[in-house]
Amino acid sequence: VYDARGELQLVVESMQRVGAGTLYEEFLRLRARLEAQGLFEAGRKRALPAFPRTLGVITSTGAAALHDVLTALARRAPQVRVVIYPTPVQGAEAPTGIVEALQRAAARRECEALLLVRGGGSLEDLWAFNDERVVRAVVASPLPVVCGVGHETDLTLADLAADLRAATPTAAAELAAPSRAEWLAALDARAASLTLAARRRLQTQAQRLDLAAARLTPPAERLRRERERLASLAHRLGASLAPTLLVRRQSVRMAALRLERAGDVRLQGHAGRLNVLAGRLGALDPHRVLQRGYAWVEGEDERPLTSARDLKVGQPLRAVWADGTAQVEVREVGPPRPWPRA
Repeated sequence: VYDARGELQLVVESMQRVGAGTLYEEFLRLRARLEAQGLFEAGRKRALPAFPRTLGVITSTGAAALHDVLTALARRAPQVRVVIYPTPVQGAEAPTGIVEALQRAAARRECEALLLVRGGGSLEDLWAFNDERVVRAVVASPLPVVCGVGHETDLTLADLAADLRAATPTAAAELAAPSRAEWLAALDARAASLTLAARRRLQTQAQRLDLAAARLTPPAERLRRERERLASLAHRLGASLAPTLLVRRQSVRMAALRLERAGDVRLQGHAGRLNVLAGRLGALDPHRVLQRGYAWVEGEDERPLTSARDLKVGQPLRAVWADGTAQVEVREVGPPRPWPRA
């Protein structure tokens, strides 16, 4: 310190971050590690029930966040039952309390979804929601979890692990429970639309019924018309069939005559051909040849011998004529003799 000149000199030998800077670095390291393990993946997050009957709220009973949640639910969905699981949300005991509250809600199974909420604060105040135990308990919860911690700019690891992140506790209540008034208004609009559509349909059908009634003919009159129509058709059918039947009968008679004549001619032709064939067959009859003075020679096996080459000297044979037979024996086999001339 130089009093004469009013100067102050400061020599810095080392420097490191403290306070929020150190916590934020730890936040980033833990976030990266848990994210690498898949705890923040969107694919594992579940949808909230569309119309829940019971919601659980995990927070401190003295926190302003609980008042905000109850007020929003009473305004938007007074029919929803609320179960409170009290726990500290700040301090050294907060992580253990939050984990136990999540496990208690899962064991009791009296809610359809859970709201994990707390009001705003510094990074140190919200640090319980960055605790690894809390993050894993949120992921392991069998019930869908909506996390609304701090203000819109605050982000905790529990927000990233929850099935749905809300900007504030009030927003968490609005996301978990649909507005009763809005749904009732939608139902009223749908009912009015259905009523209008039903009326229009009824009017259209009534008009169609009136037109059909106007065109409807009394049954007796319709039967009379059909009888007359059938009688006319029967008369026309009989008149048109008579000439046709006459022509058909004449045509059938002519065809029968032609068929009979053709059959006679064909039979005569076959009879003449049969006589010719019978004459040829008779001319080839061996017995007629024998009657002309010829004979045939057969061996002991009764098969005819047609060549002198098949004969042997001393071979017994049988000669057959038209009027008898004779047993003969071959004495000599020689060349053929010339036929005697007449």
